[in-house]
Amino acid sequence: MGAWASRGRAARVPAPEPESEPEEALDLSQLPPELLLVVLSHVPPRTLLGRCRQVCRGWRALVDGQALWLLILARDHSATGRALLHLARSCQSPARNARPCPLGRFCARRPIGRNLIRNPCGQGLRKWMVQHGGDGWVVEENRTTVPGAPSQTCFVTSFSWCRKKQVLDLEEEGLWPELLDSGRIEICVSDWWGARHDSGCMYRLLVQLLDANQTVLDKFSAVPDPIPQWNNNACLHVTHVFSNIKMGVRFVSFEHWGQDTQFWAGHYGARVTNSSVIVRVHLS
Repeated sequence: MGAWASRGRAARVPAPEPESEPEEALDLSQLPPELLLVVLSHVPPRTLLGRCRQVCRGWRALVDGQALWLLILARDHSATGRALLHLARSCQSPARNARPCPLGRFCARRPIGRNLIRNPCGQGLRKWMVQHGGDGWVVEENRTTVPGAPSQTCFVTSFSWCRKKQVLDLEEEGLWPELLDSGRIEICVSDWWGARHDSGCMYRLLVQLLDANQTVLDKFSAVPDPIPQWNNNACLHVTHVFSNIKMGVRFVSFEHWGQDTQFWAGHYGARVTNSSVIVRVHLS
């Protein structure tokens, strides 16, 4: 058999289109510094510090300077945002040309209005310095809903005093000395504690404001009356605001204790959760 014969006219193959020239990549280094500053201000702060700062000397100078971070802060038009911008402008280090500018860490860590306590509700005992009493600390589900808590779990104590503590480094969290000493911030502390219905419990709280040498500058303590047995799973809230912050505060020590009043083996003591240390700005 012969090969298949094609009938009719052969199909016309279209001529290939000429290849378009590749677009040239935008070279940001060619932008004027003031325009490059605007472009970089739209980059996330952590990326600016971790990557953009490594590109070249010019970019490092912009990231280490104050102007970029003031431009980022100026985009928040809320009352708190305007107050922060004013503070950032007025509470700079005397060595204004020092590098890097502390506003970089501030914008990346966003410490204002954020709970600085790590693991406030009980993802194990991580981030806490603990002292076990009786049968030690454990984590359980809440018996009463705690409003606003990121997790409905709690730390539970035993028949002898159980203690745990965190010491927060405010500069590491993004606050710089001139801001801390400005008289324009307050430190709000909060803790929830309660009992299980069939066992009474006791609770203590101690919060201390410390200077760079860990010397106590101010403190708040709470030793509420014990919760009695048969309490309908009582849950109580302790709060305090340090509103007149003394010069030199650099750390916050947050420490609480709990135990039961029946001295039963196991975990029948105070149940603590949703601990918080929050730095706020005076808006007036």
